[in-house]
Amino acid sequence: MLAPEAFAVALLGLIEAVSISRAIATKSSQRINSNQEFIGQGLSNMAGSFFSSYAGSGSFTRSGINYEAGAKTPLSAMIAAIFLMFIVLLIAPLTAYLPIAAMGGIILLVAFNLIDFYHIKHTLLFNKSESSILLTTFFATLFLELEFAIYLGVLLSLILFLAKTSTPRIPTLSFDDQSDIEKRKLININKKPIKQCPQLKIIRIDMSIYFGSVNHIQNRIAQIVDHERIYNILVVASGINFIDLAGAEALLVEHNKLKEEGGGLFFVGLKSSVYEFAAKSCFVKKVGNDHFFDSKKEAFASIYKKLDRNSCIKCNALIFEECESV
Repeated sequence: MLAPEAFAVALLGLIEAVSISRAIATKSSQRINSNQEFIGQGLSNMAGSFFSSYAGSGSFTRSGINYEAGAKTPLSAMIAAIFLMFIVLLIAPLTAYLPIAAMGGIILLVAFNLIDFYHIKHTLLFNKSESSILLTTFFATLFLELEFAIYLGVLLSLILFLAKTSTPRIPTLSFDDQSDIEKRKLININKKPIKQCPQLKIIRIDMSIYFGSVNHIQNRIAQIVDHERIYNILVVASGINFIDLAGAEALLVEHNKLKEEGGGLFFVGLKSSVYEFAAKSCFVKKVGNDHFFDSKKEAFASIYKKLDRNSCIKCNALIFEECESV
């Protein structure tokens, strides 16, 4: 029964603490460690729960007053807590004569100064996705229950993140035929009209391969097969940061389809961590060790042996060094 509200309180506390630290760090030109903040806040709440404490987090107004007063280290918060303890014990009755309106005005003034209008305006003008998150969370906090507003903001952030990463850029690459054959580099064909090998398609995937992006990648491979009738595809994998199980299974399916047509998927430049996962998940074993290469030169030399020689004789592209012999 308490789990949803407890999770919302914990999430709110963490978001509030990080927001405060970032707001102060921006003004003081400091660097923050969010992990340290999360660990410290978690331990303090766990310890406090044994003494009937409220769930604790940072305070926008107290942090703002602390910063405006010239505080530099966490010791200022400890000193403030000690003074507050003596005030509560010794002069609590006198505080009853302080005008509540005056204290409220000070708190509101400090909180108002913490609002970063410049960055809010900048976000609204130049970033539609972050603007939607900002406005949705802001109005949901005003008109809906607090925990629901928090969940809504986090969920919208995840949805927009998945939408952004589900369609990675997959440019087609080829060699610049105007440069020295010994120093040629692969470039995007959209930047310059250059020749392409009619039997080998070279593509680069500029994002991670996971369950959200596999459909887009499979559609791109299907376009190459259906429209260009090319069944050997070399993936330049330098931009892939990780591959999950769903991504590996999808690539294996595409490789098997190409293999039935006499081709296959080839990979060059996989990062060590990505290759390690691919090896542990048996992806490398199922595709074949001879389909993974460390250098482009090694990849072209190996794949060239698998190409149809009759087609090579009639080809006018001749983009590889091996084509010179033909």
